[in-house]
Amino acid sequence: MALTIISLMKQVPLPSEMRMGDDGLMDRTKAKSIINVDCSYGLEAGLQLKAENPDAKLIVCSMGPPSFTASLKTALSMGYDEAYLLSDRKLGGSDTYATGLALSTMLKHLGFGVTKGKNKNFIIVAGRQTSDGDTAHVPSQVAENLKIPQGTFIETADLIDGKVHAKRIIEGGYQILSLPIPCAMSFTPTGIAPRRPQLSGAVKARNSEITVLGIDDIGLGTDHIGIGVPGEGGSPTIVSKVVTIKSERAPAKIASGHNESEIVSKFINDFNKGKNTLETKEVKAKKAKSREKDLKVIDFRDGAKGIITWAEVVKGEISRPSLELLTPAKNLAKELGNDTKVTTLLIGHNIENLAQELISYGADEVIVVDDERLPEYRILPFSAIFAQVIKKNNYEIALFAATTAGRELAPRIGVKTSSGVTADCTELLIGEHVHRNKQTKEKVVYAPILESRRPTYGESKLATIIGFVCPQISTARAGTFEVPKKDETREGVITKFKPRLLKAEFATEIIETVIGEGGMQGLFEADIIVSGGRGTTSDSMQLVKDLAQALKNQGIKAEWASSRVMVDEGIAEYARQIGQTGKTVRPKVYVAIGISGAVQHIAGMKESETIVAINHNAKETIFHNADFGIVGEYEDVVPELIEKVNAGFAFGLETK
Repeated sequence: MALTIISLMKQVPLPSEMRMGDDGLMDRTKAKSIINVDCSYGLEAGLQLKAENPDAKLIVCSMGPPSFTASLKTALSMGYDEAYLLSDRKLGGSDTYATGLALSTMLKHLGFGVTKGKNKNFIIVAGRQTSDGDTAHVPSQVAENLKIPQGTFIETADLIDGKVHAKRIIEGGYQILSLPIPCAMSFTPTGIAPRRPQLSGAVKARNSEITVLGIDDIGLGTDHIGIGVPGEGGSPTIVSKVVTIKSERAPAKIASGHNESEIVSKFINDFNKGKNTLETKEVKAKKAKSREKDLKVIDFRDGAKGIITWAEVVKGEISRPSLELLTPAKNLAKELGNDTKVTTLLIGHNIENLAQELISYGADEVIVVDDERLPEYRILPFSAIFAQVIKKNNYEIALFAATTAGRELAPRIGVKTSSGVTADCTELLIGEHVHRNKQTKEKVVYAPILESRRPTYGESKLATIIGFVCPQISTARAGTFEVPKKDETREGVITKFKPRLLKAEFATEIIETVIGEGGMQGLFEADIIVSGGRGTTSDSMQLVKDLAQALKNQGIKAEWASSRVMVDEGIAEYARQIGQTGKTVRPKVYVAIGISGAVQHIAGMKESETIVAINHNAKETIFHNADFGIVGEYEDVVPELIEKVNAGFAFGLETK
């Protein structure tokens, strides 16, 4: 049977046209839509695989309203053979868990799967994530529902000797994976740029039919799709609230002048005097909203108790984001009370020595899985181990760092445990949810419940997500939380766990792993980050790197980074990208050079203690998100600033 390449594609609304509805949630009904950018790279990846295998069939699948046929027609005009749309009003309001379930059920209906009688000769390609959700969950959820291997954050893929060899981007470097067929892959927007439709393709698409299916056609019930209703089914998570994010940074001190020497000298003078501060107004303490009297309180946890986190190990060390995770975990345990414990799962080989370190940072118990087959992270065995530990101990909350590994691991575990997952959280709190039964009009309170808050819609809104299935699973944005203070006298429990692992869970091979000296830690641990954007293309960011090196020569912990556009153009590696789809950092000083200030980039650096912006355009948005600004040309200002650093200026930090 010939190979079938299946592209999963989504049409997304333009963030600029989204509006807040009367219910406090986002209304996308009147917004114009386009093919999700990442999905266009998945479409191109499918076409590249087809070029290597001329006999392969290309099909594209999507889920959404009838208007999505426009994007499916575009895929046909690019060279795809068939298009399928799953469209049903009962799917409205579905979360990522429900979306993954629906798409995988449609693929099974179309004859694809690993069970008897199904076509096993297929490859699924998709975008890394969607611009309206930015979760990166669905590819993992589809793969788990189909019980097939996966690779996420893939840049390029080739068929070699009946397997797929894929380059996977990870923090600080990349991996080369060997994936068996069938498999699923999600692609980053740093791969091969998507082609434009040809005239002949557009004519073909115009005359092609798109097959539209409903949930009855594919045999999908309504138990786990649509808007979640506590105690009544639907999606396991719901959006309970959306609020507008407001900047709390004071206006920047802007330095300008007749020449670069004058400009930089004025900046240093301003910097040494200190940044502007917001006028403080007396704020009356808000009283907690009192609960209505006599409301029935429902504890939906059904005996689930405790919090579990994952300790990701990179180059023999616990990753910083995994240590950061212990801060919200400890806070949640304190809010829950009743002796709620924080447990951390540690998986690898020869890693038991790291268990006590996790306890010193706040874990009450560390479960150690030491397996010689697992010297590195591998999605299939790791997700199997996690699911076994969760089912044995019945945790109420599971937390993961939103690293490349955590963002694919959490949703796969969510499918195994029938739990929803909230991505890229910046706040994690314990709260309650008041629900009114539409039929009986009775109000009840679900408590205690995890409130997972995450920026969304281009970082302009903060959404609160809640779930009614334990474990309640969330990933936390790396760099958002502080690492807990280490206490080497702290005591805890270390437990060994022996999982049951099948041969099939080792089907994916890691051919090579390449991680730079800094690994994923460099940007997270830097005191100063010098970041370059589109305005630094003239020398391929060389002056950006030179400024970072000059600071290093003064004994400062400095690193260079970039905006997304520099990664897309191949000037910087993805591991150095700052922003919504890259890393979130919080250095003492962040120097943004030639960066316009798009909300997606601001999301990754706004927690910096001090922000310095350098741009030739005084009207750029970046200056509204900075403490200090320098208006001048990149090629003139930065060399002058490097000279000042060489002479001892260190942005207020102590030199060695």
